Parts: sequence; C-alpha cells; structure tokens
Amino acid sequence: MVTQHRFDSIVWEYQGGQGSWHFVAVPTDVADVIAEEVGDQTRGFGSVRVDVRIGGTRWQTSLFPDRARGTYLLPLKKAVRTAEGLAEGSSAEVRLTLLDR
Repeated sequence: MVTQHRFDSIVWEYQGGQGSWHFVAVPTDVADVIAEEVGDQTRGFGSVRVDVRIGGTRWQTSLFPDRARGTYLLPLKKAVRTAEGLAEGSSAEVRLTLLDR
C-alpha cells in the first residue's frame, strides 16, 4: 500500500553550524501517523525515506525525527527553494509518499 500525506508548513532556517539549512516541520498529527506506519522500520538516525512534491518540484529524500519538536523535519535543498520561490517564512504545500523501507 502506498501511503501519501499532504500538508502545509512554514519554511524555517536552522540557526547553527555552517551553511544554510532550511526545513519544514511535519504537522504532529501527520508525524504521528507516519511514525505508526513505519514502526521500527526506519533507517539511520530514525530517518524515513520519502518521495516529495512541492509545487512542480519532485525529489526523494528523508524525513528526520526531531524529538524536541515531537515531529519529523523535511530538509529543503536550495534547488527546491529556488525553483518554488520559497524562503524562510514562506508557506509550502507538501505532498509526500513513504517509500519502501
């Protein structure tokens, strides 16, 4: 069964370390469903492989658990932000599909 999720989230920039990492947080209700679906079938660091679409841009990446926020984080690479006109504070409509674990 292919599991798909759709949600809106705000782009934010990680303030630490080198470089400029941008993320969106998966809403906690969606994160709870994802955690239940994947169970203990996660990858390194508890990551979950996903296929993502924002606007016309589609790519594969991983969600990473953020225990402090109680959710998963989706990294947004620069090419995606540029293609979709996203910056810190922008709202992104995210469609993601869990990939085989």
